Amino acid sequence: MNRTVRSVEDVLALLDGLFASESEAGRLGTGDGKDFWDRFYADRSRPVPFFVSKPDENLAAHLDRGLIAPCRALDLGCGAGRNALYLASRGFQVDAVDLSPVATAWGKDRAQEAGVDVRFLCGDAFTLPAAELSGPYDLVVDSGCFHHLPPHRRTSYLGLLDRVLAPGGHLALTSFAAGDGGMGSELTDAELYRRGDLQGGLAYTPESLRWIFSDLVEVELRRMREEPPESELFGVTFLWTALFRRGAAA
Repeated sequence: MNRTVRSVEDVLALLDGLFASESEAGRLGTGDGKDFWDRFYADRSRPVPFFVSKPDENLAAHLDRGLIAPCRALDLGCGAGRNALYLASRGFQVDAVDLSPVATAWGKDRAQEAGVDVRFLCGDAFTLPAAELSGPYDLVVDSGCFHHLPPHRRTSYLGLLDRVLAPGGHLALTSFAAGDGGMGSELTDAELYRRGDLQGGLAYTPESLRWIFSDLVEVELRRMREEPPESELFGVTFLWTALFRRGAAA
């Protein structure tokens, strides 16, 4: 069936199709990537760094420094739930969403083994009904989801934050860092569309992150700290970590 553009969502869906063959398309909001992520999480024994059940070092640091405190939290693109489980163990009420049922099934298994309560949701966070994605949330955690979105889906992402992030709430974000040995593509948005390829994920500069999230207040933006294998925390230096705060309601 041919699509006739009539709405903004029609335009976004049309642009999604330009990246339909991209392996990681859909980690959060475009369904074409679901099969890739199902295969990605199918073998739990693979030596993938973030398969370990360890929270991000920056997330633990935010708690230890008192920048965030137990509250209602949403983990976007939660994967196997390593950050969601950590937050639940620290007294947070956690919803965790991922497009992949294989990933969320692993997360549920981990939560049961750890004896913590996490509400896992499987689906497209941009289109889940309000009855399921029941904000507002005082904390939204995104560990490596945002940088897998095509440029036009940044508008969907910001719209999601507008809907679910409470006034005064925080966004804890990690993303590929541009330059200095970072990972991810540094192509311009226009070049990405010309190629129809997300290059394995998009790398950002501090300036670009500040611009995209300029409606939020920056609390901290830094490189993630490297953590040794024996650490109880996850940390690699090719990621930016950022903590942003939404302004209080007028």
